[in-house]
Formats: sequence, C-alpha cells, structure tokens
Amino acid sequence: CWHQRPSKTDLPRVIALLKTFLFALVMLTAVNARAGAGLDQLNGFLDGLQSLATTFDQSVYNAENSSTGSFQGQFLLKRPQRFRWNYTAPYQQDIIADGDWVWVVDKDLEQVSQQSQKEALRGTPALVLLADADINKQFELVELGKHQGLEWLELIPRDPEGPFERIQLGLADQVLQRMETRDRFGQISRFVFLGMQRNLELPDKLFVYTPSAEHDVFAH
Repeated sequence: CWHQRPSKTDLPRVIALLKTFLFALVMLTAVNARAGAGLDQLNGFLDGLQSLATTFDQSVYNAENSSTGSFQGQFLLKRPQRFRWNYTAPYQQDIIADGDWVWVVDKDLEQVSQQSQKEALRGTPALVLLADADINKQFELVELGKHQGLEWLELIPRDPEGPFERIQLGLADQVLQRMETRDRFGQISRFVFLGMQRNLELPDKLFVYTPSAEHDVFAH
C-alpha cells in the first residue's frame, strides 16, 4: 500500500491504488451523467482535460482509524496513456507509466519494478484513459451532497472481489480537491490535492524511464 515502501511483491497493490486514482480523474468521460451537483462538478473538471499537474498530501489510517502515516508528492497526467506519481516525503519513490510499461523506482533501495501497462490496467476502470468504457457496469455512483464546502460523490464497486469497498470524491469550482478510498481491509487513504493545474505543456520526457545500470529490475 502507499503508506509503506513497496517491494517487488507489492507492485500489484501499488498498481491497484494508481488505477483507482486515475479512474477518479477520468471515469465520467464515458458515463451518461445523471442530474446532480457532484456529477456536474466532475464533468466540468474533465471537459477538455488533456494534462494535469498537482501536488498532494496523503494520510493513511488503519481499520481502527489510527493514523499509520502521512506522505507528500506530485502527480502528473498526460492523456491518454502517460502519468507520473512521485513521492517526495518522507522518502523518494517514482511511479511512471510511459504508455507501454509501469515502472516503480525506489532510488534509496536501488530497486525497480516493471509491469506491462496493458496487463496492469486490463479489465479495470483505468482503461477509460485509453478508450471509452461503460463505467456504470463497474461502479454505482451515489451523490452524497455538499459538506465541508465540497460536493461529494461516492463510487461503490459492483465487483465484490475488488480491492476497494468505496471511493469518495470531493469537488468545488469544477476542481477535484479531495479523495478518500477504503479498501477491503478497512484501511483508509485520504488525499488533499493542492495547486492543481490543467492542460499544461508537459514534456514527453517526463514520462520516459530508462533503468540505471545500478538498479535491480524486477519484471512482472
């Protein structure tokens, strides 16, 4: 999970969390939106989205609602197939999708994990990044109303074997500002997005990774 330094065996879980975050950004491009302030907010945010840059604060809690860690980083998205999720504190770790591969780069441990992006995203809502998908078949979308100054949506997975029980999104002024996920073990991750910018000119080289000779590469 994201509050721990992933080892090579943790890559599938890292990918699952990434897929959830990416899906939260782009899911409604393929949904016939029903009336609701939350859906209207998200549709406005996603309309014409080509690239995205934001920093984030992440707080993680266990099933007893006790804090297990806090983290900071940056997220970059260049549609349709490329993204970076960079942890900057309390340790450095880069997760890079170049359109063909997903790389998890741990500089301190000099370790890299590699997985086919097609395989990593197969059969998941994140496929909406690559092509239209009927998201309503995979999630129930529920309007939660307004609180803390945000319009909230809840996504309830229809697949009982999936990694998450629910995902909640908080938006204001057609900007995604908060996200909360709860997994099947009761662990909660809360994200606050800061300084989000749309449709910047992001160089392609940001989404390219070539393993260093000093790093061990573990393929999946």
